[in-house]
Amino acid sequence: MFDFLSRSTLGVDIGTASIKIVEIAKSLPKPKLKNYGILRSRTYLERPNSAIQTNSLKILEKETADLLRILVKKAKFKSRNAVASIPSFSAFTTLLEMPIMSGVDVSKTMPFQIRQHIPLPVSEVVIDWNKVGEREDEEGLKQQILMIAVPIEIKNKYQNIFKLAGLNLKSLETESVSLVRALAAADPSPALIIDIGAYSTNIAVSENGFLKTNFFSDFAGASLTKAIANGLNIGVKRAEELKKERGLMGGGGDYELSTLSEPHLDVIIEETNRAKNNYEKSFSRKIERAIIAGGGANLPGIGNYFEKRLGMATTIGSAFSRINYPPEIGLFSKELGPEFAVAVGLGLK
Repeated sequence: MFDFLSRSTLGVDIGTASIKIVEIAKSLPKPKLKNYGILRSRTYLERPNSAIQTNSLKILEKETADLLRILVKKAKFKSRNAVASIPSFSAFTTLLEMPIMSGVDVSKTMPFQIRQHIPLPVSEVVIDWNKVGEREDEEGLKQQILMIAVPIEIKNKYQNIFKLAGLNLKSLETESVSLVRALAAADPSPALIIDIGAYSTNIAVSENGFLKTNFFSDFAGASLTKAIANGLNIGVKRAEELKKERGLMGGGGDYELSTLSEPHLDVIIEETNRAKNNYEKSFSRKIERAIIAGGGANLPGIGNYFEKRLGMATTIGSAFSRINYPPEIGLFSKELGPEFAVAVGLGLK
């Protein structure tokens, strides 16, 4: 989406507290992971304003470009051609239904649809749309069009960041599209994808390998960390360590730790159920499984907790299942798979 590929491409996921990059080369029978790297920032826990970007649409251009340059140099990435993700909170995503018509006729109707669904002037956004399915109801057969609009200001910021970092930005797409490509591209049945980051949680519904709808929540990893820090009267860095070590698996003395986290996870689950109910009501299609991704997917016990609360089969996303990777990564693939889901999806574009 929003195209501006070479045999080797960088998938660049710029999150709120980290930058993740994979270098993926075209190969048979599967694309090949040539290299990967991650640069994490911990200062956001104590100083939220220091986050790389937030859902106020703020991204620190020079600072982010400097971090990108450092990561590319330290990890020794060879390709300079990049595909990058835009956070869901920076875009407007709408699933439209309209009668079956030609691509030319769809193009003619889109300006009217844009004015109806996008709260910004057409001149201030970049629009992309794709047919993602068909549905028949009492009114007849309809086609489903996924429309994504990104403010031109945001697109320009990303282009400037990559230019400053010495990279060729070939394409931009929303992180939800990348997640679906990495985690549910071959799945014809509807699925929930819950991407738990540092500052926000992205909730997507996919079907037949396409993104169908998108929601997000401000409750995420940092919410859990701060709840633990406040509840146990400890520093946020120590709280982050405890969260990653014990998660929801504790018993006895760890019981208090899990009870501090659970109310915040329950908010994410409520948002997930809202997305599920909205989709099922609108399209009469039952969602029977969920996939957890992002750094939050590595919280011990989170898969079982979500499965119990959601009442459906829940797995931890494995983005590396779609690519070949060096044997030495095998030991870490379970941990890296969910965290690098967006980056892998971008590299596979």
